[in-house]
Amino acid sequence: MRIVVAPDSFKECLSAMEVAKAIAAGVQQVLAQADVVCIPMADGGEGSLDAVLAATGGQQKKLLVHNANGQPCKASWGWLGEGRAFIEMASAAGLEQIPPSERKPLQATSYGVGQLIQAAVNAGARHIVLGLGGSATNDGGAGLLQALGVRLLDAQGQDLPGGGAALQQLDRIVLDGIDPSLREVQFEIAVDVDNPLCGPRGASAIFGPQKGATPEDVATLDAALTHFADVCTRQFGQDNRNISGMGAAGGLGFAVKTCFQASFRPGVDLVAELSGLEEALEGAELVFTGEGRMDAQTLLGKTPAGVARCASRRGIPVIALAGSLGDGYEALYEVGITAAFSLAPGPISLEQAYAQAGEYLRQRASDCTRAWLAGAKASLR
Repeated sequence: MRIVVAPDSFKECLSAMEVAKAIAAGVQQVLAQADVVCIPMADGGEGSLDAVLAATGGQQKKLLVHNANGQPCKASWGWLGEGRAFIEMASAAGLEQIPPSERKPLQATSYGVGQLIQAAVNAGARHIVLGLGGSATNDGGAGLLQALGVRLLDAQGQDLPGGGAALQQLDRIVLDGIDPSLREVQFEIAVDVDNPLCGPRGASAIFGPQKGATPEDVATLDAALTHFADVCTRQFGQDNRNISGMGAAGGLGFAVKTCFQASFRPGVDLVAELSGLEEALEGAELVFTGEGRMDAQTLLGKTPAGVARCASRRGIPVIALAGSLGDGYEALYEVGITAAFSLAPGPISLEQAYAQAGEYLRQRASDCTRAWLAGAKASLR
């Protein structure tokens, strides 16, 4: 009997692998001889690098880079072998690295992400998967380009400072200084949202406030990204601003798409491919998945929905475990989730929920396995 355990991380609590192991322990309490396969998952955002490395056996590489405020920080990227690398943008420019009082949405830069890309290229990477999500930046990927040798010039021929607001002064883009090896790299962008770059559903309006942007900042940043897109359209002859996912991570993917012809895919699909989820599902009789909170937003490219779609194509039942279930979680039943459960045994504090998450996962997984096994036995009578 094969049971696949393919959860996302529980943010600020447990990694995807830790979640998977806790669920597996609960399953094996009931079915000691079952072949339980742990596939840590992610959707392209925070935790994606850890999940991919755990699933593929890749090597973690560390580098001193600039964080979103331009300060030195240690970031990681993954070498997957055979010329492939995985970069999680939040490792270099993540929101969680910057305390709320120090967030600077107008000046925040994705420069450090470009430094990670250059390091991967220098190591021989020719296929780079870039996971977006959890960013502190709203610069349309301008900083990333500057780190790779692209010059963003104003009307006087001066280089722009970092940050999204400075893009209002952009006059032209000069690509002469980039590493020629970048032209040989295939970029794939892993996203978990479908927002465009600009407008009422764009990067600034939807995600800017959580990065510290005031209403005035949002207007400034949206105008700056609109101008950036106008200049790129004029100079490169393509307008990518309204492509699904361009608003992810402060618009970072827009720059990579425009200058390096990156392709976009749902993050959960890319991570599933890298981790071998489809292969693991062959012959499986039950799947567990989950994340910290499941609600209607989970349908929009999050891990449980992606895992459920993969499993439903094979007719495999899927049990989802979450720290909490929010409004609209029932919509997940439409994409293949068979049943969803919250972990908490009763009214508890957030601190207790975090401290006991692993044990609650084990208990709920054991309970669910018993219920599923009873149903399977009944169907054979």
